[in-house]
Amino acid sequence: MNNNLAPTFKKLFGSYWMLWYKKSNIYSVVDTDFKTILYQYFDCASLDDFKTKIASISPSLDYYTIAQNLQTYLEQCNAEYSLDKHLESINIDSKCSITKTYSINGKVLQINFSSDTVQKTIHPSIAHLETNSLSYPNVIFDLFLDNDNLCLLKNKALIKTVPKRDYHKIQGKFAMELFCFIYNNKEEDWLGTFHGCTIADGENAILFIGESGKGKSTLSALLTAQDFELVADDVSPMLAYDSCIYHNPSAISIKKGAFNLLKPLINDFDLFPEVIFNKAKGIIKYVPCKKPLKDKYPCKAIIMVNYTKNAETKLDLVSIKEALETLVPESWLSPNPDHAEYFLDWLSKTPIYKLTYSNTESVTEEISKCFKQLREQ
Repeated sequence: MNNNLAPTFKKLFGSYWMLWYKKSNIYSVVDTDFKTILYQYFDCASLDDFKTKIASISPSLDYYTIAQNLQTYLEQCNAEYSLDKHLESINIDSKCSITKTYSINGKVLQINFSSDTVQKTIHPSIAHLETNSLSYPNVIFDLFLDNDNLCLLKNKALIKTVPKRDYHKIQGKFAMELFCFIYNNKEEDWLGTFHGCTIADGENAILFIGESGKGKSTLSALLTAQDFELVADDVSPMLAYDSCIYHNPSAISIKKGAFNLLKPLINDFDLFPEVIFNKAKGIIKYVPCKKPLKDKYPCKAIIMVNYTKNAETKLDLVSIKEALETLVPESWLSPNPDHAEYFLDWLSKTPIYKLTYSNTESVTEEISKCFKQLREQ
């Protein structure tokens, strides 16, 4: 059979295997039975050989259908990984009329926006970094609409363009550019940017993941009110060489449903402006947090957040399959094979939990216990 379609790396996590395919940069989590049949398929020289293998397992199995399904699976896992392509038809004369200047770690960056609506794509989360500095910016970005495409320029060079409905991809690209700018790195130096919030206790960090609306940012805001450090909200960047998550200076995004809960805990909460970017997200406040003591922390655990009304607070270990179905689809992971191997190794050493909660006091106690356990390891 065609071994060219075989995964580049495989790693066992409990009763599941994680397979990584270089051509597509796809991570696939499969059970042991599937992995066994998949590698028997690779070992066979012909379909007749595979028929004999399957018959030895169970004569009632339909070898032909299994072979077809495996081939379809492998073709999907080997679809070419697509890199960003510049659209030459974009008019880079952006005619942006709104200019904002920001200061981060002593560096100055400028962003030019074409409208108030376009400005809401990026500005609210970094508004607290705005400065009146007259220093010439170290880098200049332009963000504008061109024929219903959102376009991001860096020093007048087009670096990303997407249909405006995919504005989150522009946000992700800008976040990567921001991290490279702050920490003097290139995009290829990063192992990935995880869709999740990262909290630290001064020594270690925990990455909180979960579907939108499950309470990640609200929990992070609660924890920062109890003197934990916010390392990153929404986008958590990890460098490949040290497997540390680095500080993302963006403010924490709080949805309207959490306003009453957080108002007594956050100073001047009412003074932060309400932002409406789209109907799906509703009203949001962006609340800046104190800069953590360190720029980076080793990430020692992953917690899937699941706020459930009236639920008892529980923190239980969870399978890699459930965690990866949440973590991978909305994160960016480097296509570099070395980085993929680092990611698998880091993941194999990192406990993954599922947190169900509704009570704010008990959940803070539970997270405190988790950090204590990490320090004692």
